[in-house]
Amino acid sequence: MILIHPFAKPLRNGKTNPKNYPYWKELIAVIDEPIIQIGVEGEEQLVPDFRKNLTMLELRHLLNECRIWIGVDSFFQHLAWDCKKPGIVLWSVSDPIIYGHTENINLLENRVYLAKNQFLWWEATEHNPSSFVKPEIVKNYL
Repeated sequence: MILIHPFAKPLRNGKTNPKNYPYWKELIAVIDEPIIQIGVEGEEQLVPDFRKNLTMLELRHLLNECRIWIGVDSFFQHLAWDCKKPGIVLWSVSDPIIYGHTENINLLENRVYLAKNQFLWWEATEHNPSSFVKPEIVKNYL
């Protein structure tokens, strides 16, 4: 089973978070095993098994049960690191050298897309689908 955490925290200005991977539907289409999506109420449901608003204990249990997890730069990659469960992180504007964990497969399309100031609020950064690796790249690591 693959666990996905598709979305970073919503921005206060209502814009799309620049960390949100735009190719989930294409990636899910090429995965041939059960997928569980985790997230919060209000997020788009991408697979039939969407588990919302889970406790930390429930998230830890799912991490221990999954074969691998895939997510964006969010709290989830840090929780997985704490659980000693490496996975795949899909990066865009935040720098995996600063925010990532070397145990993970950190997929970044190109460092030219990184935000100039990594320590400001993400509201000032536009969502750019070109800044993410394509699904076929991700599939190579499954």
